[in-house]
Amino acid sequence: MNRRNFLQKSAITAAGLGISPLVSRSFASMQAASAPANKIKVGLIGCRSQGYSNLNVFLDYPEVECVALCDVDDYWLNKRAEDVEKKCGRKPAALYKDWRRVIDNKDIDAVVIGTPDHWHCLQMIAAVQVGKDVYVEKPLSNTIQECDLMLQAARRYNRVVQVGQWQRSDPHWDEAAAFIRDGKIGRVRTVKVWAWQDGKPTIPIKPDSSAPAGVDYDMWLGPAPARAFNENRFHYNFRFFWDYAGGLMSDWGVHLLDYALEAMNANLPAKTYGAGGKFAYPSDAMETPDTLMATYRYKDFNIIWDHACGINHGIFDKKEGLAFYGENGTLLLTRAGWEVIPVMANNSPRMEAVPFRKGEGKGLYRHVGNFLSCMNSRKLPAADIAIGSKVAIMSHLANISCRIGREVTWDVEAGKLIADLEAINMAQAVYRSPWTLPKI
Repeated sequence: MNRRNFLQKSAITAAGLGISPLVSRSFASMQAASAPANKIKVGLIGCRSQGYSNLNVFLDYPEVECVALCDVDDYWLNKRAEDVEKKCGRKPAALYKDWRRVIDNKDIDAVVIGTPDHWHCLQMIAAVQVGKDVYVEKPLSNTIQECDLMLQAARRYNRVVQVGQWQRSDPHWDEAAAFIRDGKIGRVRTVKVWAWQDGKPTIPIKPDSSAPAGVDYDMWLGPAPARAFNENRFHYNFRFFWDYAGGLMSDWGVHLLDYALEAMNANLPAKTYGAGGKFAYPSDAMETPDTLMATYRYKDFNIIWDHACGINHGIFDKKEGLAFYGENGTLLLTRAGWEVIPVMANNSPRMEAVPFRKGEGKGLYRHVGNFLSCMNSRKLPAADIAIGSKVAIMSHLANISCRIGREVTWDVEAGKLIADLEAINMAQAVYRSPWTLPKI
C-alpha cells in the first residue's frame, strides 16, 4: 500500500482533525478500552530522553499501560519508574537493565525503543520475531545494511513498526506536500533542506574515566567497538560519534529529507555528493561533521541538504526547514507551519501568496495514536518502516560520501551502493562479539 492510498484509508484521516488520532469511539467504549484486561501493554527500552518523551505520550491514551522499563543506567531507570507512578498511580511491574528481558516478557504487546542508533536493529528485530509491534526512534538504524534487515524482518513477521518521524502524523506537512505535488507552485527545480542548530555546540575533549555507579557500560556499548568509558560519548552526545550514530545528518536529516522525498514523489537518488567536516570546532571531541552540505541529484531537480552545529540563522532565518523553489513561487515548510512566497516578474507576482498556515503542534500525540490504531487495524502506520528505511539510507549516503571524499552511486532498482568498494564497506554493520547481526 503506498503512502497516499494509506492516508485516504487510515484511521487518522477518518478521524479528521479532532483531538484524538484514533477512530472515534463512544464514552462507554473508551471505558472498556481502559479496563485492565483490554489494555495495550507497553515496554520501554531506553528511558532517559526521547524514549521517555514517547512513553509519556503513550500514557496519555487510556488504553495504554506501561508494564516494563529497561535502561542500563540505574538512575534513569528508577527516576522514570517514579515518573510513571506520578502519572499513572503505580510503577511498572518490571524494571530491567537487560533489554532482552523486555523481549521475553509475554505480557508486553508493544515495545518502544529509545536507545542510541547502534542498538535499534537488534532490539527491533528481536521484538518482531516474538510477535510484538514496535515504535522505534529515528533514524531507523546506524547503517544501510541494518535498514535492509529491519525492513525484511517487519514484513516477514507481519508486525506494525512505526518510526519516530512524527511529522508524518502532523497534518500540515502532508497539506504542504500535496500543494507541491498538485503543481501549484509550478515546476520545482531545487529543494533546499537545512538544520542549523545552535543547541548542538562544541564538545570539549575530556579524559576517559570509570563508568558512573549503576551503569552497565558493556551493555550500553553492545555491538559497538569496545572503548574505555568517556563522558562525551555517553547519553545525548552519542549521536556525534560514528560508532553509535551519524551526527546531525541523520539526527535531523531523516525528519526533513523525508518530506523532500514525499513532496517530490521521489525515490532515493542515483547520485549523492556530500562535503563537509569539522569546520567550526576542528579540535573538539566530535567525530561527525559540524558542517555538511550534500547534493542529491535527480533527472529534473536537485535536493540540497545543509547543516551546521553551533549557529542558528539558516535559510529564511529559520533554524531548520525546507524550501521548494518552483517557477511561480517558493513554498517554505517548517514544524511551525507553511507558506508560499510568490516569484515576482516585472513587478507582478506569478501566483497568489499563501499566508502562513500554522500547524497544530500535536504531531507526536497523533503519531502515537496512529500507531495504536494500526496495532488494531493491522494497516501500515504513518511512518511505516519502509519510509523510515528509505530516508535513513538517504542520510547515510551523504555521510558516506563525505567520509570518503567523493560522489557515491546508488542502484535504485537493486537497492544498493555500487562501483565503490570503500563506500560499500561503509554501508555494512560490523558487530562486536558476542553480538551478531540478526538472521531473517
